[in-house]
Amino acid sequence: MGEGDSIGSSDDVGVEQAKPGPLLRLVQRQEVAFAAVGGFNTALGIGLTVVWLAVLGDNVPPSVAVAASYAVSIVIAFVLHRTLVFRVRGHLLRDFLRFVAVNSGGLLLNMVLLELAVSVWHFPDKPAAVVVMALVAVASYFGHRHISFRRRPPVEADGAVG
Repeated sequence: MGEGDSIGSSDDVGVEQAKPGPLLRLVQRQEVAFAAVGGFNTALGIGLTVVWLAVLGDNVPPSVAVAASYAVSIVIAFVLHRTLVFRVRGHLLRDFLRFVAVNSGGLLLNMVLLELAVSVWHFPDKPAAVVVMALVAVASYFGHRHISFRRRPPVEADGAVG
């Protein structure tokens, strides 16, 4: 985090950013906390998909299990990123809608870049998928930091931004 990006600062008029929680105190870098929460959420998504596949059985298309897993895991990911990584308060619905938009954009970016890498540039699919997913994860961090959980600088009494 750069100068002026302190975790405990107020970044929105009437909205406070919370002090660092236990995860940020442990890892001391927002990027590492983001990766840790993302890794946990990926494992959770895999586990939930397997559970939904077992619960729903063979009479339901597997894509329903994926959708059900996504519906649960995106809410958990939002709560964990909001409370453990970005530590913001206020604007819950706005933050959630932006979070879903950034995640959806990440999915679209992942699909487009992987298709380009494999079909146009003829890279091998598995290594290309790993590289593309890593690039999208980095883009997602910045998307969540600057879109999902963005807070405006406080406005001083004379109207100057400080």
